[in-house]
Amino acid sequence: MTDLHVHASPSLLPRHGTDPETVAAERAQGFGTVVLKAHEGSTVERAALAGEGVYGGIVLNRAVGGANPDAVEVAARLGGRMVWLPTVSSRNHKAAAAAPELVVHRGFELGLVEVVEDGRMRPEWYDVLDSVARHDLVLASGHLSVEETVVVFAEASRRGVRRLLVNHPMMAFLHWADPLGAVLAELGAHLELGILPDLLGAPDEGSLRLVDVYPHSLLVFGGDLGHAEHPAPADIVPQWMRSLEERAGAKDAAAITTRTTRQLLLE
Repeated sequence: MTDLHVHASPSLLPRHGTDPETVAAERAQGFGTVVLKAHEGSTVERAALAGEGVYGGIVLNRAVGGANPDAVEVAARLGGRMVWLPTVSSRNHKAAAAAPELVVHRGFELGLVEVVEDGRMRPEWYDVLDSVARHDLVLASGHLSVEETVVVFAEASRRGVRRLLVNHPMMAFLHWADPLGAVLAELGAHLELGILPDLLGAPDEGSLRLVDVYPHSLLVFGGDLGHAEHPAPADIVPQWMRSLEERAGAKDAAAITTRTTRQLLLE
């Protein structure tokens, strides 16, 4: 299986374990391919030290300069596969900082990074998109709202970005709406089915709801586990996987967590 969204230490937020410990915990649950993510910046160098099948990327928060195409270029040339748009630096995250699902981020703040203004992507991001396209990286939405993500992904598609990923779309502060989902599907954007939204939301408002409203061929897995206040993989992954099988069927559940997710990342 492949997990596109894993947090580990070192981090400015409390984590269950270090990179090696976290990768070992993921492998124990059947994940042969793991992507490390850090709100603080790049995980590319860390992934290179964490073993075969471990990949990293860069989160474009203020800590790395926001819209920084040089940072993307370096991450890509060192083997990175993911570029996340701003998370804790996004206007959407800051506006929702008091939301229950973001409580664990309190005490960790970075400066604002603007991405969308007056319904359009700000021009300083064009070079970032061009670098993502040139290296055929995955562009992930970070903590932009779903409405902002549609704006950015439409521009990214026009500029040749092939791999589009909406992070944990059912987190309440991202403001999912089915009509926007239809637009994302037309763009060929993948949605990240994650365990964390299902832990934090009502049963009918979590990631598994997307199985009923979005093409299964565009659903991938990213658990978003790792924070010390949330369950460790061994405590939650088996139960969640059973729920996915019940909702999507065993064949599609297997494809989502293996072939489809790996194709988005690497093939």
